[in-house]
Amino acid sequence: MAKNWTPSSWRDLPIQQVPDYPDADALVATEARLKKFPPLVFAGEARRLQTALGRVADGQGFLLQGGDCAESFAEHEADNIRDFFRVFLQMAVVLTFGGQQPVVKVGRIAGQFAKPRSSNIEKMGDVELPSYRGDIINGIDFDEKSRIPDPERQIMAYRQSAATLNLLRAFAQGGYANLDNAHQWMLGFIKDSPQAERYQALADRISETMEFMKAIGITPDSNPSLRETDFFTSHEALLLGYEEALTRTDSTSGDYYATSGHMIWIGDRTRQPDHAHVEFCRGIKNPVGLKCGPSLDPEELIRLIDILNPANEAGRLTLIARFGHEKVADHLPKLIRAVEREGKKVVWSCDPMHGNTISLNGYKTRPFERVLSEVESFFQIHRAEGTHPGGIHIEMTGKDVTECTGGARAISADDLSDRYHTHCDPRLNATQAVELAFLVAELLKGGRTSEKRVAVNS
Repeated sequence: MAKNWTPSSWRDLPIQQVPDYPDADALVATEARLKKFPPLVFAGEARRLQTALGRVADGQGFLLQGGDCAESFAEHEADNIRDFFRVFLQMAVVLTFGGQQPVVKVGRIAGQFAKPRSSNIEKMGDVELPSYRGDIINGIDFDEKSRIPDPERQIMAYRQSAATLNLLRAFAQGGYANLDNAHQWMLGFIKDSPQAERYQALADRISETMEFMKAIGITPDSNPSLRETDFFTSHEALLLGYEEALTRTDSTSGDYYATSGHMIWIGDRTRQPDHAHVEFCRGIKNPVGLKCGPSLDPEELIRLIDILNPANEAGRLTLIARFGHEKVADHLPKLIRAVEREGKKVVWSCDPMHGNTISLNGYKTRPFERVLSEVESFFQIHRAEGTHPGGIHIEMTGKDVTECTGGARAISADDLSDRYHTHCDPRLNATQAVELAFLVAELLKGGRTSEKRVAVNS
């Protein structure tokens, strides 16, 4: 157990990105109700995720983490969850078969409701209101009543997370993930997309492999790993009162776990070593992520690693690099060298979204070519440093939205207004997400080929 830590010790420290609740008594009452609710996830599941991430840290796997920028109450529909899960499986299959290594699947879902903001105030014309901070805190409508932080929204977020997790578990363990269904995972708009032929070829390879395995007696009925999959949830641990209320003591180990999600992360705006968010995360036993932006220097990174993972456990800490395609080469190598010098065991993941946001025609967007460029640079830098590019962390959806420009379908600035549905930041649509998976699979395959050559030459 972390020294001098309790689930509430964060309350004695400075904190960033905290909402100003006008009714303090209502907030206390809400958190008291949440403390009595059942856990959303379980300690054993979080330990299983850390074991899988430990293999990634050792270079024996790849982390696929992705989902909505911010979940919304209004879009909570079974079809939306199904479409997200289906595209996520498509990406995972492409990465597994193309990259020839296990893929750890972690969704930004069932808890990704709170968002950090660069300003406390949002202005529209002459009207100024508190910024929208995610549905768990206030409403997106630009009116005074909607923008007042409301503790009751935490109860709504909990109930939506529980319902989402219930459906995800059914999909992951109930046969929907059966590899025999690979041909059926194609959404209608992917069938007509430019990379449909590539995905079809991959699906055909899977089918051929499945037929061979059946011929020698290995079937989904006899081998659960062919019809089921492990799927984990994650979100940014921003609203610490909510996180504290859902922190539980594991009866088997005596350790504290945040039961709001299997993995939580600390954002680039809240990673101060002596502040509340780092304090909270150092004491829970879940796998933890840390966003690493351009302002993070190597010495501070090592200090944060020592705080968050003092025992240097493989799989405990994932470093999520988010620099921007033009800055990654200036910042990432220095961080990698510091981590290697100190012998720290981490998973390196690439977030190619947050550093590549621009404005076009009044919309925030992310050019797909910049996303691809940062991912390619991430891989090239790790290959040059002799380290493992362990994952990607993306904002994506299973819907055919038009929020990020570019991609095989060449979404233009003029197209953004067609289906711009995000509640916060722009997301890759399903077609772009699968296209990105193909690129990453090729990069993984190229790295594996290089490693084999090195082994032969040595």
